[in-house]
Amino acid sequence: MGLGMEYYILIGGIMLISWLVSSTLKRKFDTYSKIYLRNGMTGAEIAEKMLADHGIYDVKVVSTSGRLTDHYNPKDKTVNLSESVYNQRNAAAAAVAAHECGHAVQHAQAYSWLQMRSQLVPIVQVSSGMSQWLIIGGLVLGAAAGFGFGYWVAIAGLVMMGFATLFSFVTLPVEYDASNRALAWLKHKHMLSQEEYRGAEDALKWAARTYLVAAIGALASLVYWAYQVFGRD
Repeated sequence: MGLGMEYYILIGGIMLISWLVSSTLKRKFDTYSKIYLRNGMTGAEIAEKMLADHGIYDVKVVSTSGRLTDHYNPKDKTVNLSESVYNQRNAAAAAVAAHECGHAVQHAQAYSWLQMRSQLVPIVQVSSGMSQWLIIGGLVLGAAAGFGFGYWVAIAGLVMMGFATLFSFVTLPVEYDASNRALAWLKHKHMLSQEEYRGAEDALKWAARTYLVAAIGALASLVYWAYQVFGRD
């Protein structure tokens, strides 16, 4: 299998960049967690106000354990905020709370990219853990018995990996749009001072970059394994 060393260098580089972005994100959130809101509102109160301002009354804001575990669940219509966001009154908490409510607004307005991502979720949940093993198993079978059944097993693995890669890229507009909605609302409603707003904006930019790095990594893996299946002599 050619390109082995190049693959590991590429993946290693992407892992390093991912670690740097993730570390920077945590550092940014620690910094902006020290910028306390002049309006004195908690993350939960920010979320509830943003939902109300968009006419959304069937979504609950709840607290969830862990750090950076914040998410919107479209199945039960809940904005789940980590304890450090739900109870805190700072720029980082405001940014995260508004971002997650951005997803609730997307859901209420039938945002097409969110709908597409939701449709991909069950497929990716089944296929993501199996794809690489199917490709490797197919290549091994192909090497032992010639192209045939093994080749099609590898193709099936590639298709599964393709769905996971597509999911990563569909996630990008969903996340960026949610941040844009959050920042627009925070600014339009004068929820934050200029310093608070700059902190919220910077925090959300770094959060979005984690999804960008993940998508690039997924694409790199797909291209490599596609070469192994189709580009071998």
